[in-house]
Amino acid sequence: MKNEFAQNEKEIIDRYEKKGYTQSYSLTNGQLMDLESKKKYAPKDVHIIAEHRFEGMTNPSDMSILYVVETKNEGKGTVLVNYNPSKSTEMALFFKEIPKENYRDQA
Repeated sequence: MKNEFAQNEKEIIDRYEKKGYTQSYSLTNGQLMDLESKKKYAPKDVHIIAEHRFEGMTNPSDMSILYVVETKNEGKGTVLVNYNPSKSTEMALFFKEIPKENYRDQA
């Protein structure tokens, strides 16, 4: 019997992909870009459906957050954001600018 609760990022991404969250995104010029369609989204155009936090196995200060997102044109996908001193904070700042009313908890 498979454990219903995922233990790592890959397991959770796989679970959401089965629910249709298959788009991949990157940050380009301060906007979230769908890697397939090349459409770009401002923070106000992104809705957070769920978020999952992970601490580093060897260093708890290494943290990542998996965001499950939907865009204004019904794009659905996941974005993994790393939070640690050696990483760029550009993606973290983008997610911080998403309006609070765009957060939903449907995990």
